[in-house]
Amino acid sequence: MTQQSAGHLTGKVALVTGASSGIGAATALALAEQGAAVALVARRQDRLDTLAQQITAAGGQAEVIALDLADPAQAEVAVQRTLETLGGLDIVVNNAGLMLLGPVGGADVSDWQRMMDLNVLALMRLTHAALPSMKQQKGGHIVNISSVSGRGASPTSAGYSATKWAVGGFSEGLRQEVRLDNIRVTVIEPGVVATELTDHITHEATKTTYESRIATMTPLEAEDIAAAVVYAVTQPLRVNVNEILIRPLDQG
Repeated sequence: MTQQSAGHLTGKVALVTGASSGIGAATALALAEQGAAVALVARRQDRLDTLAQQITAAGGQAEVIALDLADPAQAEVAVQRTLETLGGLDIVVNNAGLMLLGPVGGADVSDWQRMMDLNVLALMRLTHAALPSMKQQKGGHIVNISSVSGRGASPTSAGYSATKWAVGGFSEGLRQEVRLDNIRVTVIEPGVVATELTDHITHEATKTTYESRIATMTPLEAEDIAAAVVYAVTQPLRVNVNEILIRPLDQG
């Protein structure tokens, strides 16, 4: 990936979900460093406030939008708040998600519903809410954070993988629909990243196994994924980076 010069996104507005930590926070910072005004969307107001202060202290612009995208009504609220306060919407980074690993047999099926609500339906609803303004302005970029689990599956990942395969299918269909509106769609598929995502796992045996596996490698950092997002959204308009698969060097 080439290093992009600061200010490449000056005048652009980005909305980042799951912005209170991990990949979302790193991506918001990276986009702000490139000059974008950033709408920070997540549930945790205190963390968003801290991130916004960090962005503004560096000379950037940020708007805190604290809400829960698992609530179907909130996607439209997030987009409208962004349009009203920041004056537009050019980039959406759908990053919010849950990883509730565990075997299918004996699973708490409410975990599947929670993952579908946030990993898939919230992403789809936010995209749906953002498209009218992007079509009106004849351009935009939707970046969907998926996973290597959207390309394959393994024991205990069936429910999570199902949500990430859904993200891939939705993204490819969307790309073909909106390309003539000058709207680009990119899927980022990270491998193991050092974030708090593993904290969500409630199946203790699965969590122990997963953490033991991570201990055998050097995980990616959230900033590595943020750099991939910046790479995709700063390409010339003739270029649509459809997918970026990014793994730690020592992940099998």
